[in-house]
Amino acid sequence: MNSEEILKRLTPIFRDIFDDETITVTRETSAKDIEDWDSFSQIRLVAAIEKDFNVKFKFGELNALHNVGEMADVISQK
Repeated sequence: MNSEEILKRLTPIFRDIFDDETITVTRETSAKDIEDWDSFSQIRLVAAIEKDFNVKFKFGELNALHNVGEMADVISQK
């Protein structure tokens, strides 16, 4: 699965978690771009992504991510 396909699958997850149908994630999207992205929503987001993609993130992987593009790269490697 390539990065573009992953981003297409991530967009509805983000919309659901943040209850905002206008969100369209790009490789550059980060927590600073989404007003309600806090530590609690981060946990919910990661859980939803792990479930949808059937992957498990390691804590260190998540800590090192700076944007959605980096997250997509990690997903594509799993």
